[in-house]
Amino acid sequence: MKKILAASIGIDVHIAGILNFLELAKREGYEVVNLGAAVPINKLIESIENEKPDIVAISYRLGADALTKLLDEFFRKVKELDIYKKIDFIFGGTLETGEVARKYGIFKKIFDGSEEEEDVVLFLRGQMKYEEKKNYPDNLPERIEFKSPYPLIRHHIGLQTIEETIEEIKKLADSELLDIISLAPDQNCQQYFFEPDKMDPNQDGAGGAPIRSKEDFINLYQASRRGNYPLVRCYSGTTHIVDFSKLLKQTINNAWAAIPIFWYSELDKRSKRTLLAAITENMQGIKWNAENDVPVEVNDSHQWELRYAHDSLAVATAYLSAYIAKKLGVRWYVQQYMMNTPPNLSPKMDIAKAIAKLELVESLQDENFIPYRMVRTGLLSFPADPNSAMGQLVASMFYASYLNPHIIHVVSYCEAMKRATSKEILESVKMVRKANSLASRGLPDFKSDPEIKSRIDLLKNEAMVIIEKIKEFSIDKEDPLTDPETLYMAVKTGILDAVGLQGNSIAQGKIKVAVINGAYEAVDDQGNILREKERLRKII
Repeated sequence: MKKILAASIGIDVHIAGILNFLELAKREGYEVVNLGAAVPINKLIESIENEKPDIVAISYRLGADALTKLLDEFFRKVKELDIYKKIDFIFGGTLETGEVARKYGIFKKIFDGSEEEEDVVLFLRGQMKYEEKKNYPDNLPERIEFKSPYPLIRHHIGLQTIEETIEEIKKLADSELLDIISLAPDQNCQQYFFEPDKMDPNQDGAGGAPIRSKEDFINLYQASRRGNYPLVRCYSGTTHIVDFSKLLKQTINNAWAAIPIFWYSELDKRSKRTLLAAITENMQGIKWNAENDVPVEVNDSHQWELRYAHDSLAVATAYLSAYIAKKLGVRWYVQQYMMNTPPNLSPKMDIAKAIAKLELVESLQDENFIPYRMVRTGLLSFPADPNSAMGQLVASMFYASYLNPHIIHVVSYCEAMKRATSKEILESVKMVRKANSLASRGLPDFKSDPEIKSRIDLLKNEAMVIIEKIKEFSIDKEDPLTDPETLYMAVKTGILDAVGLQGNSIAQGKIKVAVINGAYEAVDDQGNILREKERLRKII
């Protein structure tokens, strides 16, 4: 058991920081010795000699000049002890006194009051020692366990040039605030990486970084090998799904693959694949990743929501995606809960829909299928005003913390206006970490609210009506829900439909929705709510 000796030195009587630090240390299994407030340097030296601690924690908050004199005296005397070189020194104070402590180059860690509780805990677990940095877990399941009970923090990055993107990745990794960096390639890369002759040079950098070669991926990954060595992942290609999956595993050790069932097809025009071909190929991609131990996210649910799907359909497609992933052999499954989507959802109905998804998805859990929860703010509803966007970001991630996420996908407050650089990303991450930290101290039990509980039950029942109707297309198939032709027909006939698909060549796009009591409901021509049995009876 390692021992920590802590003291507030000089005439500093502030001990709240010391007490909080030592309480966390005790929880992590350390033996702690607290010398208290206003400890003279000679007494601290004497205690170090007697206690022989592994770590000495010094606190001082009163001012830079006085601290310089104290530290000069302390290090002059402590260096005379035989055990000096065996001790790790850490400092706690303010931004002002923290700057003084940094000048000595001796402290292994300096806390200046800007940290969250998780930063202290991770240090105490030995993860911040310089010689151990390269030992961070390099796969998603181990990284989640490594940081538990705190969620992993994810953000994406993809600027106009590879060079800019590399420099920003370095800053993000050095900050040690992100656990996962998502690479965002431009649309040319996602669609035509394996067919570069089809790229439109005028669109280079549109929507992400212009990644054009295997070496580009390797260079982006190498830029992240610093700081806290974050996991790296990348958006899926929209064609050549298996080839793209192989490329990402080889070059960036892809933390997880995000592959839809229905999308990147004629349904959303992000590739020229027919819907049936896309469903078939996408499922092959999911299966390949499963067979090669890469976790998978199947992101159909929020793709439908981004096209203003009603709540029952969003819940149904969340269950359907997880079911297909499990049947294709996925062991580690990432379920993303995109809040505020579609816009105008009330927080009550937003959290009710997320819980309904969660309960259906996690009903599939067993030793061979482990779902992870990832929450994010919905970009679709982000305002263009930065201060308003900050408000939405913090508020949505505060109540989304009720879901006990394993991962928080931070979306920068500036995303409705411009691409995020490391500046906006780190600002946004700090906001979200504070919101989650506050929420972790205790939120109301939303499920005890009768309206929310009733909505959860309704959505789960309605979602399963949709699932059962899909099965009816292929009662002769062993498993209709994993049959590409059955899934194709679910879209073709309008079982799966959304307002945002109006005018689409393959989908019906005939459904009508309305926001009623803060929820998105399917409605008839008079605006009356259509429950799923009635809606599906009308279209089939």
